[in-house]
Amino acid sequence: MKILDRYILTTYLKTFLSVFIILMFIFVLQAIWLYIGDLAGKDLDTFIIVKLLLYLTPTLIPLILPLTILVVSIMVFGQFAENYEFAAMKSTGISLQRAMKSLSVFIVLLGIITFFFSNNVIPWANYNVYNLRKNIAQVKPALAIAKGQFNEIGTYNIKVEDKTGENGQFLKNVVIHKKAASNSKNRTVIISESGELKSSENSNILQLVLYNGHYYEEIFSRKPSQTKKKPYAKSYFEEYTINVDLEGLNDVDIDDKSYDNRYNMLDVNALNFTIDSLYKQKSERLKTFSNTLYNRTSAAKLNDNISPKQDSIFKGDDLISIFNNRTKVQLLNLAQNTINSTKQIISTNKQNFTVQTKWRNKHVQSLHDKYVLGLACIILFFVGAPLGALIRKGGIGLPLVIAILLFLTYHFIGIFAKNSSLDDSVNPIAATWLSTIIMLPLSIYLTRRATKDRPLFESEGLLEPMKKLFGIKSKTLSYDRSLLDVNSEAYQTLNSYDNDKLIDVLKHYREYDYSIEYKNSSLALLNARGITEQQLKFAGNLTDHSYEESIRLKYLYEENSKLAFVLYALSLLLILPGAVLRNNGFPTTGSVLFFAGIGLGVIYLFALIKSFIDHANLYKQLEKNSVSNALVFVLFGLPLYAFIYFYQKKKIKEDLKLSAVKKQTIVPNASQITNIKGYSDQLKDYKAYSKFALIFYCIGVVLFVLYLVFKNNKLPAAESASIELSAVSGFLFMIYTVITSIHYNSLQKLTEQHNMSKHMLWTVLSIVFYPVVYFLRRNKINKDVSA
Repeated sequence: MKILDRYILTTYLKTFLSVFIILMFIFVLQAIWLYIGDLAGKDLDTFIIVKLLLYLTPTLIPLILPLTILVVSIMVFGQFAENYEFAAMKSTGISLQRAMKSLSVFIVLLGIITFFFSNNVIPWANYNVYNLRKNIAQVKPALAIAKGQFNEIGTYNIKVEDKTGENGQFLKNVVIHKKAASNSKNRTVIISESGELKSSENSNILQLVLYNGHYYEEIFSRKPSQTKKKPYAKSYFEEYTINVDLEGLNDVDIDDKSYDNRYNMLDVNALNFTIDSLYKQKSERLKTFSNTLYNRTSAAKLNDNISPKQDSIFKGDDLISIFNNRTKVQLLNLAQNTINSTKQIISTNKQNFTVQTKWRNKHVQSLHDKYVLGLACIILFFVGAPLGALIRKGGIGLPLVIAILLFLTYHFIGIFAKNSSLDDSVNPIAATWLSTIIMLPLSIYLTRRATKDRPLFESEGLLEPMKKLFGIKSKTLSYDRSLLDVNSEAYQTLNSYDNDKLIDVLKHYREYDYSIEYKNSSLALLNARGITEQQLKFAGNLTDHSYEESIRLKYLYEENSKLAFVLYALSLLLILPGAVLRNNGFPTTGSVLFFAGIGLGVIYLFALIKSFIDHANLYKQLEKNSVSNALVFVLFGLPLYAFIYFYQKKKIKEDLKLSAVKKQTIVPNASQITNIKGYSDQLKDYKAYSKFALIFYCIGVVLFVLYLVFKNNKLPAAESASIELSAVSGFLFMIYTVITSIHYNSLQKLTEQHNMSKHMLWTVLSIVFYPVVYFLRRNKINKDVSA
């Protein structure tokens, strides 16, 4: 192995192990939170809890491993590109594919190992997790009577208002429901003012002594007339003793593993055998069901050899009219009962077939998941590696955000496809492979772009013809050569300036709100004084390059945003009438308009993304990297672009004017800040970390809202994935929040306005209300650095 291959592989493996361990830790914590209800109050050994967590760890691999590969690939290759290591490789003739060679071999081997892992280890882990959780669920709380709730002990449900005493043995306001012997409802209730628990260490009998209470028992009667009276027996007691036999309550074998036939406990061979058996059972059940319905029609008993003849007496069309009314009623009742019975049979079998179909499709999905996991690891590597090389950004900031968004897309596509395939509305095999198949062309596209060293996104080939079609012309900077009147007061004022002042007017005339005539006249005066344009240009005093670039980006944004606005309006004008026509008797015309609008909507998305990129570049040029402005653009740009278009157009004009065109660096108030360089460095770090904290906060909140939505709509797979990824985003948000608070505290220490108590309050509030604290801190920093 060459030195370069060893260096790339070592760097990748170090990052891979770090990210994998961190993600595993996060997901294990989330698993503890999910299963805390199964473990609480069971008096379980620590070894059993640890064993459950160890069994759970392999089951998390299908979620953690693809995410780890995607994150690490973007981070490592982004770091290589950011540090110009790829540039150094290319200068020596080493291509991206050559740089990825050692990692490609590693990822392919990892994919093969992953298949064997998913085929052998994960089924074993699921088998142990399921049986251990089943056994734990049977363990009863060990004499734990919590106040304010019903506690099941033996054949009694006991509720107490309060507990006192050294061991909590004295009870107040006791309510007891005695379980019925069979599945009938509970009919016995005991209520007392107080009680006492008595038991000895070596005894299996718990003695509950009740004082000053009543004993109620409903009396069951077979006579409906008596049942309506609701008879019951009531007795009063001063002392009543209940003995509860504790032997056998916790007689549960934790190591029992008798259940082994779930789809996620089987390997490839067992799944193939089970799926084949399930399809045979389906055919047999359908055949039995069809025979049942056929036999109920009595069609088999009819004599097909009879040739019907026209009756010479009966001339009517309705055969039932020849019977008397009593027979008619009997025949109709018989027909109705037969129909109802048949409908009930069909309904019951339909429910059974639905359950069986879901069970069979889960086996099919489980089989193909084993193949998909290994291939997904390989494909996601070829998505992440070139994407990192293209974005040229390493570390855990932007690469992590992009990786999580990509993985969310990949994972939720898979979840929704699998859920749709459970009832056979989608082929379960296609549903299992769908998300991976979607990522395949993306990996090919990104790898080709990175290999050719092309930008991530080029829309000119698609958008330029659309601009020509709609007559959207490109703007360029034009210069007016007009001069001030030599006899005017303004010209005489310029003539009185020295050369330095004239150069300042020449370069920054817009900052002083002067017209172009002032610039041209200043240039003419300087030329007359022996200073040529060539000299001014070499000195960088002829034009304000910052303003020129800002105007160029503004024109570019206006072109693409205008195209996006036109496409947005046209797509709405086609989609809305198309939907109306489809639902009102014109399906063909409506469908044509609707899908034409969808097509324009797709192009609109490209124009929207391009205009957003131009918008971001413009504000970067103006040094106004406003996160809030970007969030408004992203959140409301898609559905409400008609409003965003005019809002952004007005805002850009105001920001260009307020910036006075000239790029200015914020100079901290020297009276408050002595170490200006240290303050600037801390401010730069604070801005970066605070933005990523805000991003992960928003992602976490959105995922948690999706978790609640999926939970209310009974989508367990999507529910589980959203809460797990929300936990990851929350964990990353907490890390960035802590780092942000540390940098903010360092900033405040460099000023004369450091308030530790206020800083701690803001830090605590930021955990829940981070966006509010983010903007408060930003305003405070702006005040501190104002001159």
